[in-house]
Amino acid sequence: MRETYFIIQSKQYMAKVIKLRKGLDINLKGKAALEIASVKCPGEYALCPDDFYGVKPKVVVREGDAVKVGDALFVDKLHPEVKFVSPVSGTVSMVERGDRRKLLSIRVQADGKQEARTFSTKDVKAALMESGLFGFFRQRPYDVVANPDDKPKAIYVSAFNSMPLSQDFEFALKGNEEAFQTGISALAKLAPVRLGVSSKQTSKALLAAKDCEVNIFQGKAPAGNVGVQINNTDPINKGEVVWTLGAEEVIFVGRLMLTGKVDFTRVVALAGSEVKAPKYYKMLVGQKLNTLVEGNAQLEGSRVINGNVMTGMKSCAEAYLGAHATEVNVIPEGDHADEMLGWIMPRFGTFSTHRSYFSWLCGKKEYTMDARIKGGERHMIMSGEYDKVFPMDIYAGYLIKAIIAGDIDRQEALGIYEVAPEDFAVAEFVDSSKLELQRIVRQGLDILRKENA
Repeated sequence: MRETYFIIQSKQYMAKVIKLRKGLDINLKGKAALEIASVKCPGEYALCPDDFYGVKPKVVVREGDAVKVGDALFVDKLHPEVKFVSPVSGTVSMVERGDRRKLLSIRVQADGKQEARTFSTKDVKAALMESGLFGFFRQRPYDVVANPDDKPKAIYVSAFNSMPLSQDFEFALKGNEEAFQTGISALAKLAPVRLGVSSKQTSKALLAAKDCEVNIFQGKAPAGNVGVQINNTDPINKGEVVWTLGAEEVIFVGRLMLTGKVDFTRVVALAGSEVKAPKYYKMLVGQKLNTLVEGNAQLEGSRVINGNVMTGMKSCAEAYLGAHATEVNVIPEGDHADEMLGWIMPRFGTFSTHRSYFSWLCGKKEYTMDARIKGGERHMIMSGEYDKVFPMDIYAGYLIKAIIAGDIDRQEALGIYEVAPEDFAVAEFVDSSKLELQRIVRQGLDILRKENA
């Protein structure tokens, strides 16, 4: 890590540059073009509690109730002051429940008026909880919705995503620079803010952001993960708490501070090899995905992913845009793929991290990948392949083994408090043992959280 100077419009600024040597860039076909298109507004929107991991939801509306933008739909049972609000004005059309009456979603039939509730912004923390924006904060350890009773040592914001087919936040930021800076300044009243910026980004709104510490990261995926940035700047020790917030959610906070109203409009990248013309669209959190993908993508034989292709959830056109999703990816399912002689063929169009195919000779070729795992789960081999793509000062392979074994003491010693499932996405991609690393890490964090409750 070193300090360096950079110049923007004849002004000199200083920032830390952290160069990460481990990682893997996966060049997938179907990147979104830097243009924004319109999308039709559906009649129904939904807020899904599963998007806010760690919350025990309590419904505070009934079917048929009229709501405005910003009116609470459900609250956290453990912290009722933390509210989760409607993104549109209209009428509550359904409170959807599943097995054992688990709350799946609360749907609102929009009236098209977007009448919004006005909030007081004198007390930043109270305004965030009342307006529903505090639910977007996540905390380390455990990677769950933040506890408002905690005092974090810092709030981390990553202004870029290094995963394949991810949203270009620098493009999404255009026109929202004032709201972004206002959001950063508001967060600084709660705790010191550390902003992670890519070495490829040039926006003055990022590099010269005020009321925060700017750290520039240079490296391959997952360099944009906030967990990687925490580990390389100020690692979390047992007993410490760090809050994290998505870059576009900082814009949400800024809009609230500027207007007193919530606006959940975000710029979403529709990308993937099965998308006809990948580009960006303005959408509301909770908007139906069929307004985005139908007519714009080949849906038959494809997988719709709500979120990033590496970390998002398998979905469908009838689902709703996730609360944290900044992209929707559509890739082939691969159910009917027919590969003659399998891996024996000397392929030029198939990606391999181990140079099993001649495709590594093709330079920066774009690849079309499907959703197949290409192999079954097998014994875990300590080959060090995780460490090659895991840019954190943590022994990833040993941590996974400790989680599987249920050894809590060893998990703590190996740094489980610092990680989140998304940090293992690239390691999961290269894993020759075909283990579901993100699921394993999630289970380990949940068990540890119960033990420490």
